[in-house]
Amino acid sequence: MKKLSGFLLGLSLVFGTVSLASAQERSEVVHVPPTVLVISREFVKPGKSGAVHDRSESAFVRAMASAKSPTTYLGLNSVSGKPRALFLVGYDSFAAWEKDQQDTAKNPTLSAALDRAAEADGQLLDSYDQSAWIYRPDQSLNQTGDLVGVRYFEIESFRLKPGHEADWEAAVKLVKDAYSKAMPDAHWAMYENVFGLGSPAYLVITPRKSASEIDAGFQQGPKFMAAMGTDGMKKLGELSAAAIESTETNLFTINPRQSYMTGYLVKADPDFWRPKSAPAAAPKKDKPEAKP
Repeated sequence: MKKLSGFLLGLSLVFGTVSLASAQERSEVVHVPPTVLVISREFVKPGKSGAVHDRSESAFVRAMASAKSPTTYLGLNSVSGKPRALFLVGYDSFAAWEKDQQDTAKNPTLSAALDRAAEADGQLLDSYDQSAWIYRPDQSLNQTGDLVGVRYFEIESFRLKPGHEADWEAAVKLVKDAYSKAMPDAHWAMYENVFGLGSPAYLVITPRKSASEIDAGFQQGPKFMAAMGTDGMKKLGELSAAAIESTETNLFTINPRQSYMTGYLVKADPDFWRPKSAPAAAPKKDKPEAKP
């Protein structure tokens, strides 16, 4: 199990309004984390990921694009851990999530297309689940920014021991104070689970433009420890041990072929978000028969 100090080194989660758009149109200049974050997980069968899954997911993207849906989503593929894909959608509220579901149900063409895509995609999956998370501004720091140029997400989830939410909040406060002193430009957003898990849980996602940022995150450790001090690190260790039941960290890569994105983010990084299809292989020509 990692200590909370290790988990929060170098955090910089920012969900821009363009990357996880709600049904309501927002400003393309101001970026804020969505209040509600819905995450769908698809555990892919061995040998069914990569281009095979890309082709299956493209049916969902085409259906959303044909319907000109205002609700975009971000697709991620696992680099570590069990093979799986994550699909992230942000909303202003649970009421907005409900409205999105109702609007889809009222569109028979879109509903039918999504049903066909889901039936075909299901043949590639071992299992599927969905969870909903709510943004915790009190446990977040300097949470403005966007996802232009981001290629990876480092995702760490925390399961808490029931009844130890106060220990968790005290630990997060210690970390926030230390970062404010040592690295005032640090920023992250914290999400708390509302639906889908059986125990108190929190989620942090760190966007990375390259893997070198992971190395840089570890290099910030001494600054953080110096700001915490010996007594602070001891207290943080005690609070973490009391509050955290388990934690898991995995690395994911953004897959533009499995994402439905529009607006500012696509305009700012078109080569990434609108990748050209690979040219089809040229048909093989039959060799002429040898003359006797």
